[in-house]
Amino acid sequence: MRKNLLKLFEERWKSYRHRFVPWMVLNLRRNERTLRRVNDRAKDKPIGDGEVLGTLTSFFTALLRNDWRKQTEQLGLLPAVSQKKYLGKQNDLIGTPKVAPCATMLHTLGFCIERKASSLPSAGIGVFVTEGQVPKGVTVAMYPGTVYQADEPILFQSIGNPFVFRCIDGILIDGNDKGLSKLVFRSCSGRDRFGPFCLSDSSWLTPYPENPLAVGQYVNNCSNEKAANVCYQEFDVPDVFPLELRQYLPNVNYRTEIQRPLRCVVLVSLRDINKGEELFSNYYTIVH
Repeated sequence: MRKNLLKLFEERWKSYRHRFVPWMVLNLRRNERTLRRVNDRAKDKPIGDGEVLGTLTSFFTALLRNDWRKQTEQLGLLPAVSQKKYLGKQNDLIGTPKVAPCATMLHTLGFCIERKASSLPSAGIGVFVTEGQVPKGVTVAMYPGTVYQADEPILFQSIGNPFVFRCIDGILIDGNDKGLSKLVFRSCSGRDRFGPFCLSDSSWLTPYPENPLAVGQYVNNCSNEKAANVCYQEFDVPDVFPLELRQYLPNVNYRTEIQRPLRCVVLVSLRDINKGEELFSNYYTIVH
């Protein structure tokens, strides 16, 4: 009985310790290689927001084109110029078979990532480059989940939850795809619609996400033996982001009356990453 309790406590501790401040302070100094340091908050972006926007817009456009048969109602409400952008000339896509989202990702971005058992002992699931090669300085993944402002309630969702990401300004993103967190995201995602247009993607809660970038919550922390090859970058979705492409955004605000852009977090490659490599990030960024 005692051994079972100790084992249960050890498992819970491993998932919680990265949010326990005294443990973090004691261990950060012992593992310098697992830290990422920046001199200023404004410099915590390895690539420009315009590059992130361009990647997401290009990839989401390819996803929509691949799934055009299910998009006829939404596309019919768009201006003719926008319809032509997605459908091309009349009958261009007729007879074109739908392919898996990962195939679209490989064709558009030049690589594909997927969840698999991590190469780190006892790390559970990790994220690997399964096809192609990731060049340095590109968006590799997205961190999905419900977005909470600093003053919003997340106590119950955070209990035993290792997937709560804290942004530099205190905004939290709950990337847990199980339990209460899953219910909250589905509820908020179903609430936020604009007519026939979905404003977020809840398929990341399933084993088969429509947006294969949305697996960033499973990227493991680097170690002294395996250095980080990606880093987190905060990205606020601008108002100019196309309405019809928002259905692929894996984030949703907890409250509807938030008067600020939707916060997303992307993972950016720090070097070229080859097929078969696992993605590793720095869980801690120190701003001097």
